[in-house]
Amino acid sequence: MHIAFAASESVPFSKTGGLADVVGALPRALAALGHQVSIYLPRYRQTKLPEAATVVRSVTVPFDDQYRFASVVSGGSQSGVRFYFVDYPPYFDRDALYGTPAGDYPDNAERFALFSRSVLEASKILGVPQIFHCHDWQSALIPVLLRTIYAEDPAFHDVGTVFTIHNMGYQGLFPPDTLPLLMLPWDLFTMSKMEFFGQVNFLKGALTYADFVTTVSRKYSQEIQTAEYGFGLEGVLRDRAATVTGILNGVDYDEWSPQTDKFIAAKFSPQDLAGKARCKQDLLAAYGMAKADPKLPVIGIVSRFAAQKGFDLIAQVADRLAREEMIIVALGAGDKAYEELFVRLNKQFPNKIAVKVAYDNAIAHKIEAGADMFLMPSRYEPCGLNQIYSLKYGTVPIVRATGGLDDTIESWDARTGKGTGFKFSEYNGESLLLTVKQALQAFEDQTSWQALMRNGMGKDFSWNASARDYGKIYERVKQMRGTAQASAEKVLV
Repeated sequence: MHIAFAASESVPFSKTGGLADVVGALPRALAALGHQVSIYLPRYRQTKLPEAATVVRSVTVPFDDQYRFASVVSGGSQSGVRFYFVDYPPYFDRDALYGTPAGDYPDNAERFALFSRSVLEASKILGVPQIFHCHDWQSALIPVLLRTIYAEDPAFHDVGTVFTIHNMGYQGLFPPDTLPLLMLPWDLFTMSKMEFFGQVNFLKGALTYADFVTTVSRKYSQEIQTAEYGFGLEGVLRDRAATVTGILNGVDYDEWSPQTDKFIAAKFSPQDLAGKARCKQDLLAAYGMAKADPKLPVIGIVSRFAAQKGFDLIAQVADRLAREEMIIVALGAGDKAYEELFVRLNKQFPNKIAVKVAYDNAIAHKIEAGADMFLMPSRYEPCGLNQIYSLKYGTVPIVRATGGLDDTIESWDARTGKGTGFKFSEYNGESLLLTVKQALQAFEDQTSWQALMRNGMGKDFSWNASARDYGKIYERVKQMRGTAQASAEKVLV
């Protein structure tokens, strides 16, 4: 089957978060199963294309003030997946993908509307797929366009759409006059389509018009149908619950494995854990703590610094946490308030809490390999990847039982020797502190702890199983579109 991905980022070309990892890895797994896969991405300033070749010289995109003309360049093929890039420098040749520290770019609606229309128009030349698989609000207009403006276009006669939600917290909200600006019909501005408390909601449009909706873990697919996690769209999802499902993200073990990792001080495996001690020493040295007691447990954090990630809980109990016999090393950037929180804690507890405010892939690998535990106290977490990376490195996760964190981590039971980590449910600092203390206590019994480490290292969250599940969804959507088309033709007759 021919599947075309449309997304706003993908490794190795552009990245701000886990979406890029998924879009970089899932298509390769699908291609390995025999599918024909292409990926459409914006060509940003940070996108490096050594041998770019223009494959569509001009795509005309109408706006209410003037036409805009994009082109499409080829990024070649990798692991059986072909990459195409929508090139329009006025919109994409910028320092960042979505905005500046001051906020989102004010023309994001126009930027990603142009991207969506360009994908559809380019596919007529480069090959119309059987399924468009779209990701997050930046490509959400593709399902909307296919069922409205392009509904009578014979090129897309029986093309299906699958839409994946990576994070319900980001929806693409814009003023009502965005619709005429993008040459979209006003009848989309209703409660049953794209209107959302007086604004246009791109994500809602995709949830309304896509043939099938997926998200990135089983638990999160259930949570987003509740008021607590649905961000106002839980009713839309409940109305179409029969075509909403969760498929757990996989991870790329070619990139994240202690047996092959090029960034770490020593390789190690479940059969030979000796290298992990060297990785711990290297990690402490990287944080200027080379003289710290190597017997102290090290808790790692690699994250966007955002309210979603639960750092307010750390703030609630930081004083008591710092009294425990452990060291915390954190890596991340994001909301200024949380960057300042970790810098302040580092100054207050320089021998206990260290931080690097940055995005640094090499340091992220060192944390996964060198830490003893990994902390993810998220308020909500659609899937999460770092806790899965941690398992492979024998770095025991401490997580809040939400979304993909709950799906991927099994609570440790020292009596039975089963489990892979530690979980807490209540969203408060006391629960976090209690669970950290439980992990620290378990760490004291190193024989038992190594059994716990090996349990996690033995887990397999590669993309193979998830890719097969997506293949089943594509087949189901193909059948749905065929049935719907046959019904429509019967009515016409």
